[in-house]
Amino acid sequence: MWYLFLLITGFVPLIYGASLLVDNASSLARKLNIPPIVIGLTIVGFGTSTPELVVNVFAAIDKNPDLVIGNVIGSSIFNILCILGIAALLMPLVVKKNTTWLEIPLCFLSSVVVIVMANDILIDRSVSSTIGRIDGLILLMFFSVFLVYNINLAINENYEGEINTRDRSYFLAVLFIISGMALLIAGGRLIVFSAVKVAVSFGLSERVIALTIMSAGTSLPELATSIVAAGKKNADIAIGNIVGSNIFNIFFILGISAVINPVTILTESNFDMVVNIFASLLLFTFIFIGKGRKLSRWEGGLFVVIYIIYLSFLLAV
Repeated sequence: MWYLFLLITGFVPLIYGASLLVDNASSLARKLNIPPIVIGLTIVGFGTSTPELVVNVFAAIDKNPDLVIGNVIGSSIFNILCILGIAALLMPLVVKKNTTWLEIPLCFLSSVVVIVMANDILIDRSVSSTIGRIDGLILLMFFSVFLVYNINLAINENYEGEINTRDRSYFLAVLFIISGMALLIAGGRLIVFSAVKVAVSFGLSERVIALTIMSAGTSLPELATSIVAAGKKNADIAIGNIVGSNIFNIFFILGISAVINPVTILTESNFDMVVNIFASLLLFTFIFIGKGRKLSRWEGGLFVVIYIIYLSFLLAV
């Protein structure tokens, strides 16, 4: 129970550190006259995935592959089935054309790419399945294409969005950035250490811990962002935040993790990756069903029910 307490406690400095880092990096960037488009797409756009990144880097350094793949896939499943499901229950989410034709299919593609890379046993008849460093570099190349697409899209749409930042002095902005990074590192280190201990103490696998507690905890920024956006009837942010985060998780975070240390894949993880593909495909399908490109309340409710069934299955096995 002590390690479980430490695991849950670790999310406090992790999430708060991410918030400090994003807010003050945005403030510093604005003072340096960096265009809002760059701040929005990089610092703010990917800032919500910072907790997953930090946790995965530590898990990769410690050679805990089950935590690496479990956190990435678990976060992607949680993002679509739980967060988007809850957001759609609050308000039906109408999707922009670009999101329908490019970003959601790219999200689906990322879920397919990772299962292909993770199945050397089935495809190459290898002794074991590993997402190696070359695979990691390929994932990072996919991410670079996605980043260029986003920049090009924002430029062509004459992005004029306002980035809400606090007006801090250079000294305070840098100080809070360093503080945010320190909190992220401390929280990430505590979470990875405690997750391993909890798995041993409760007789659970590291895979299950990563797919449940870790993935839900590191996805709290996405949950907060999408729920607030749905409450304010800003569907673009609610769904764009989730789709972008999933692409970032697989292409960038898993790519970085694999470059640090090759990720050995358990056979059981194929089930989780199939669920991830199913969730992405279901999202893509729902957008094209009914009137308009929209995720309705009943579809959001179905997402939540599927996630509860998946979670129950994980804990029961």
